[in-house]
Amino acid sequence: MFFSKKRDNDNESDFVKVGALLIHTAKIDENYTMEEEEIIKKTLLSLGANKDDLETLITKAKQCEEDANQILDFTKEIKNLEEIDKIKIIKSLWKIIYSNKDADIYETNLMRRLAGLLYIDSKIMGDIKEEIKKENL
Repeated sequence: MFFSKKRDNDNESDFVKVGALLIHTAKIDENYTMEEEEIIKKTLLSLGANKDDLETLITKAKQCEEDANQILDFTKEIKNLEEIDKIKIIKSLWKIIYSNKDADIYETNLMRRLAGLLYIDSKIMGDIKEEIKKENL
C-alpha cells in the first residue's frame, strides 16, 4: 500500500498532498472538470485511500492546493516513493491533462518541472506522455 510505513494521520496528510498535486494539475488550464475529479478519485483509491473518507480527502486536498504557494510542498513525499508508485501518479497526471484531448504550455511546463522534482527520467516521462496521449485521442 502507498505510504504503508506511516501512521494513519501521516497517511491522510500524504494523500491530501497527492490529491492537491492532482487537483493543481487539473486546475492549471483553468478548466477543472468532473472527469478530472473522477481521475483524481480513482488515483487516490488505487493508491490505498479509504473509500469512506474520499470526499473529505478531496475537500482537504482542494483547500491544500488553494493555500499552497508552490508545488514543492506536494512533491516532498512522492519523490521518496518506489518508482512504480511514482509512475502511477505520473500516469494519472497525464490522464488529467489529456482528458480534454490537448496539453497546453502550462501543463507541459508543469510536467517538465515535476519530472525533475520527482526524479523521473525525461525518457520515461515522454514515454508515459505518449502512451496516455494515444489512449485519449
